[in-house]
Amino acid sequence: MTLKDIEKQIDATKSHLEKALIHLEYSLSKIDKIPTDYDIEDFEILETFESFTSRFSRVSDIMAKKLVRSLVLKDDSSFSGGLMDFLNQGEKLAFISDANHWWVIRSLRNKEAHEYTEEELRGYFSTIKNESLFVISETKALLHKL
Repeated sequence: MTLKDIEKQIDATKSHLEKALIHLEYSLSKIDKIPTDYDIEDFEILETFESFTSRFSRVSDIMAKKLVRSLVLKDDSSFSGGLMDFLNQGEKLAFISDANHWWVIRSLRNKEAHEYTEEELRGYFSTIKNESLFVISETKALLHKL
């Protein structure tokens, strides 16, 4: 992949990420309006949370797996490794603030498909909501740098 190809990929990913971020922030604003003692079996509330977690996953994937990866490759086109290697290099290059935190985000995203009890589901949604603030902040900071 040439430098020009990588730069095109960065531009396309940046545009995709900006749109996905708007959708995540919209979903966050919707769940912020849900009372803390919500009925976990309410289909509308459940659908709102599921949409939010899906958008959280999308933004975190685009950010970690695509944008940070492409930026690292732009810096060093011979760099190779797994996702954690790219996250660590992205932290060294100041694209993200904490590679380990992004790895935790990734593991949360992978838990989305599991079955949960009602209380576990509440905890999962709460964790995703809290971590979304980090994802949004980091994503906006990086987009601003570009």
